[in-house]
Amino acid sequence: MLPHTDYRELPRALQHLLARGQSDPSATLPRRSFLKLAGASGLALGAFPHLATAQANGGGQAASALKPTQQPSAFVQIAPNGEVTVTINRLEFGQGVQTGLPMILAEELDADWSLVRSRNGSSDPAYLDPLFGIHLTGGSNSIKNSFTQYRELGARARAMLLAAAAARWNVDVTTLRTQAGQVLAPDGRKLGYGELAEAAMALPVPEKVTLKDPKNFRIIGRPTTRLDARAKSSGRQDFGIDVRLPGQLTALVARPPVFGAKLSAVDDSAARAIKGVKAVLRVPLDRGGEGVAVVADGYWQAKQGRDALKLQWDTAAAEKVDSERQLVQYRELAARPGPRHFDADMGPLANAPRQLEAEFVFPYLAHAPMEPLNCTVVLTEGRAELWTGSQCPGLDSAAVARVLGLKPEQVRVNVQMAGGGFGRRFSATSDFVVEACEVAKAARAAGLNLPVRTLWSREDDIKGGYYRPMHVHTARIAFDERGKVLAWDHVIVGQSVTSGSVFEGFQVKNGIDATATEGMRDPYPLPMRLTVHHPKLNVPVLWWRSVGSTHTAFVMETLIDEIARATKQDPVAYRMQLWGDKHPRHRAALQLAVDKSGYGKRRLPAGRAWGVAVHESFESVVAYVVEASVREGKPVLHRVTSGVHCNLAVNPRSVEAQVQGAAVMGLSMCLPGSAITLKDGVVEQSNFGDFTVARITDMPAFDVHIVPSAEPPKGMGEPGLPPLAPAFANAIAQLTGKRLRQLPFNLA
Repeated sequence: MLPHTDYRELPRALQHLLARGQSDPSATLPRRSFLKLAGASGLALGAFPHLATAQANGGGQAASALKPTQQPSAFVQIAPNGEVTVTINRLEFGQGVQTGLPMILAEELDADWSLVRSRNGSSDPAYLDPLFGIHLTGGSNSIKNSFTQYRELGARARAMLLAAAAARWNVDVTTLRTQAGQVLAPDGRKLGYGELAEAAMALPVPEKVTLKDPKNFRIIGRPTTRLDARAKSSGRQDFGIDVRLPGQLTALVARPPVFGAKLSAVDDSAARAIKGVKAVLRVPLDRGGEGVAVVADGYWQAKQGRDALKLQWDTAAAEKVDSERQLVQYRELAARPGPRHFDADMGPLANAPRQLEAEFVFPYLAHAPMEPLNCTVVLTEGRAELWTGSQCPGLDSAAVARVLGLKPEQVRVNVQMAGGGFGRRFSATSDFVVEACEVAKAARAAGLNLPVRTLWSREDDIKGGYYRPMHVHTARIAFDERGKVLAWDHVIVGQSVTSGSVFEGFQVKNGIDATATEGMRDPYPLPMRLTVHHPKLNVPVLWWRSVGSTHTAFVMETLIDEIARATKQDPVAYRMQLWGDKHPRHRAALQLAVDKSGYGKRRLPAGRAWGVAVHESFESVVAYVVEASVREGKPVLHRVTSGVHCNLAVNPRSVEAQVQGAAVMGLSMCLPGSAITLKDGVVEQSNFGDFTVARITDMPAFDVHIVPSAEPPKGMGEPGLPPLAPAFANAIAQLTGKRLRQLPFNLA
């Protein structure tokens, strides 16, 4: 219950529940969404998520063998009017899981899709990733890891509804069938799911269920409009930044200009004098730094207060990274021996008929989601409740418990819709969530026993880390006149993103972070020696959409293309020849893109050229055939045709959107100004005026084609990004004769 006695701002249904002393079933929902649910609620299947644990502990022999992640009660709510609400175990931040996961469950439930809704989950154990055993939205795993889980959840709920109908009619359950949200008897009798939900909820949950044959799917595989499309397109969608609780205050934090710096002097007199400012608080920050939080009635008052602060920073003990010096350091490291990932014989480099040497430079990149970071915190005695768009609410709960001196079960994270994230909402330190709790704790100590929402401005978000690491690659390649690679000596220099994270134990081996090397060599049969250096610098780094493939795909696909051109071979034919009869998914994706684009058959307008690239990441393959030109010295992308092999496409429309969205991020990497640089420890960029992202005017014509497959789905949130930049670069190289070795592109 909120630490505030005036509940008049809450929905009426919730006011009545609180007045009766009952718990808050809307904790995971924005007020607008709760009103919709409250109007249709009842003793329906899965009315309250916490029933999953109770059912697992005391729901009979069959139920006791099931984990909370397997209990329909945590995931399915069927209202008396037949409306089915599916709780998702992931953060929805644009990738479409709020539609894809309900489609999977509704398929096996035999629900009426027109009555299916979705809602967000929380840090409840029911919403763990069923394979990793942690709360996680990342690695393009949402649909892939929960495909069987949500099918079984739907099948179990359907079995319970059938059993309830059989009991009511006193008939053999095997004589009944389901269709579009109804149980049907041979004699024509019908019962809607809403009429059966209460009785079904009281039955044991079946452990074993039979799933549909994919040939009988009627929802999965159909292009489906997303459930959140109308709300988002009309501006009615609530995000984490929109959370409003009674008495809520807003905080902005002044952070040090150099990562980890501390305060030496604070003059907050002018800030405290601003109307609406409630408190100015000194708080500890991520990476050992310090900051000052201004807590006020709203964002504008907090910003005015923060702008009025006069702060002096002690940066003496903080390493001051400088991008120019860093590049020199990385080049020196690249020339040194180091840990090896691959270790083929490099003897042929001495006397090969053809040789190629290249250096690639990739800058730091900000995630820059449209919705900046935010977290709302309510602290009461022995309890903390948070509202935020979190990619890992369980990890965040544990971090919050540590900083507040609570037990993990005393912390609840209500996952909110997020306006993008691309990896930023899942950091090993839970930095922005912990920061919000430090602010709320300091506010409470100052006598402000109210909800506190800590917001990041756009400038905070871009200047405050974390970033995709800067990387330098060097390559020495020996090959013959037919394009056969005889030796490939490669070095990668860049910070590790998994060191210090929950993934370090199985991602870092022999001192090498596997995320830095993913995408190197395979699927090409190359004799490669790969050396990796992971320097430690005072710049916070994190996974960024498609992680290591953001740079490895560019290196591999531009160099493969260069070898093909150098030996006068068609780039598509050369790739196909290297694969031979292996890698059928790569072959299928590339051939589909080639066929649909007209590559090699259609004459391009004067001044345009083809570019090709193909890459596998997160077990999905995406191939691009692009058309590009150079206009007034600037690269222009005109058309992109993609071939996608992700196995079964649960919602082809979401796959199309994901590929397009990822490609736009890939395009952003190419555009001038799309780099984060540092000068004497200070990030030089602060907003979209000096950190470029692709605009609508940069968007090419786009065609997405999916290779048909009935195999279980693979990851699709990130694979569309990596091959875009190299395909674009390969086209520009065709036009200019200059190979592009860095991102963003430099045609000078």
